[in-house]
Amino acid sequence: MNKYFLDLGKQPLANNYLKIYSNVQIKYHLKLFFNTKNKIVSISKRIPSEKMFNNTYPYRSSMSKTMKNSFFKLSLEIKKKFNPKKILEIGSNDGALIKNFDKKKVIGIEPCNNLAKITLKKGFITYNKYWNYKLAQKLKRKHGNIDLIYSANTLTHISNLNDVFRSISYLLSKKGILIIEDPSLLECMKKNSYDQFYNEHIYLFSAISVKNLLNKFNFEIFDIKNLSTHGGSIRYYIKKKSNKNLKINNNVKKQIQNEIKYGLHKFKTYKKFSNNVQRSRKNLLKILQKIKNNGKKIAGYGATAKAVTILNYCNINKDLIQNFIDITPEKINRYMPGKKIKILKYNRNILNNYDYIFLGAWNFKEEIFNKEKKFIKRGGKFITHIPQPKII
Repeated sequence: MNKYFLDLGKQPLANNYLKIYSNVQIKYHLKLFFNTKNKIVSISKRIPSEKMFNNTYPYRSSMSKTMKNSFFKLSLEIKKKFNPKKILEIGSNDGALIKNFDKKKVIGIEPCNNLAKITLKKGFITYNKYWNYKLAQKLKRKHGNIDLIYSANTLTHISNLNDVFRSISYLLSKKGILIIEDPSLLECMKKNSYDQFYNEHIYLFSAISVKNLLNKFNFEIFDIKNLSTHGGSIRYYIKKKSNKNLKINNNVKKQIQNEIKYGLHKFKTYKKFSNNVQRSRKNLLKILQKIKNNGKKIAGYGATAKAVTILNYCNINKDLIQNFIDITPEKINRYMPGKKIKILKYNRNILNNYDYIFLGAWNFKEEIFNKEKKFIKRGGKFITHIPQPKII
């Protein structure tokens, strides 16, 4: 049974950056639900994939040093621990992971045409398709079983999870490994990071809910790693239950115990989260309004999908945050979805025009602080809403 716990209001598609200021955007009512049976948290409105993942998708994994380093380290681990002959990545993006492997060993699945072209041009086998059972059948006919399937921040974008795992089960070899990583629901609750929810993120997983999902397909988690990426993520190492060669690491039990201790299996935890989110909105607006009243200028750093949720939920317009700054080519000189704040191209001196920087990409805070020592030295300050709104 799905029980409603938070209303984030009308939200545009988080990656639909506007070319023209006057363009009108469709917004969708974004409500959050907790399923009392399987313990999955999900959004209410499901938008067709074709509207969100197409030939103009703006997110590139390789634009972040943090993500590039994370994928490089994972590639070394995969080679050392599992040494797979065939690897498949669901949601290969611009190739941040697969570029670390022999081109003959890896297959990318990327529905966004602009991103699939990047890896195709570099000689990697890439299918410009959406992940489903029909595609899995085609892949098996052409490539046989796969030894290791990997997916980061993609499976939670797909509405039909039964089809997702049925397809993986069909394609994965008997002793094959499935590795998935997604934002951690536990960390989201602890950090009060309601910006993890937007139209692309249909689900937010906990180890509890993943375990429940996998049971239906005779999969089980045999190891877990907590990551700092995306504000706190979990990497799940998964095998078929018939594979007795791999023992279940104590990390799995520990993670589930931590989630139960926090109350992720109880609806009242989500109602408390909802109250915290509403308080956060009020306090963030107070900070921004005070800065404006003092005649100071604010820019947003990182024109992220997360920032889109904050802007639209808190009703933050360009009178509070004048511009956003970003390095992604597909975002430059466009406007933030819903609130139409212009996105400027980052350069080393651009922060001189502002007194405060709102961390739209708060999950890369350390990377940003290291990069912007000059801004900090001259007295510039940052604003964050995690875990509560404050000036740093």
